[in-house]
Amino acid sequence: MTLISPRKAGKAPARATAPAQAADGDSARQRLLDAGMNLFCRYGINATGVDAIVAEAGTAKTTLYKIFGSKEGLIEAVLETEGQRWRDWFIAGIEAGDGPARERLRRIFPVLKTWFGDGRFYGCPFINAVGEHDKADDRMRTIAIRHKKIVLGHIEKLAAEAGAGDAVALAHQIGLLIDGAIVAAMVTQDSSVADAAEIAAGALLDTFAPSAAQAARKKPRRLAPGPASLAAE
Repeated sequence: MTLISPRKAGKAPARATAPAQAADGDSARQRLLDAGMNLFCRYGINATGVDAIVAEAGTAKTTLYKIFGSKEGLIEAVLETEGQRWRDWFIAGIEAGDGPARERLRRIFPVLKTWFGDGRFYGCPFINAVGEHDKADDRMRTIAIRHKKIVLGHIEKLAAEAGAGDAVALAHQIGLLIDGAIVAAMVTQDSSVADAAEIAAGALLDTFAPSAAQAARKKPRRLAPGPASLAAE
């Protein structure tokens, strides 16, 4: 699933004013971003050439190079744009309906399950991009880590609100479950992997931030004084 809604470009008038020309440029940029996202995710970055991108976007090669400088420039712009859209969607999903922080944390994997079940789900664009690039090249890794830090930061905030003793550790462990579930769902095409990850995340949450009921059950019971304790006194 991509979270991009392709936009149809309007026909430019014969004598465009400067603002109209800018709008047309924005439209071409968006079409290239949408085409890049769809093709990179479905077929892979290395397997997708510039000719395929401009054909899908309905633009000229010169337009791609003018706007992004190169295919690599387009790749980076696609990741930045899609990352922002994905984070907006994901955070809105777990925050929907408000509720206690604990409840919002428990929404993470049901929200991801809807993504996994979409016919256009091709895995995480960031994981895919890092996997396809030279491992000595840090550009894709830097963009991916920046994206993940924002996601983990929100989870960490919720973990702290939920009373986790170590919110950073809990966020990182949930983050590992998220990445693992994304890869497993991509490989198996089975959205139910999110259910298994949800169970594991629930166990982590109970360990790091036990609910009031759980904490009460763990409290040692005070026994009424008996003969032994009276004798000790």
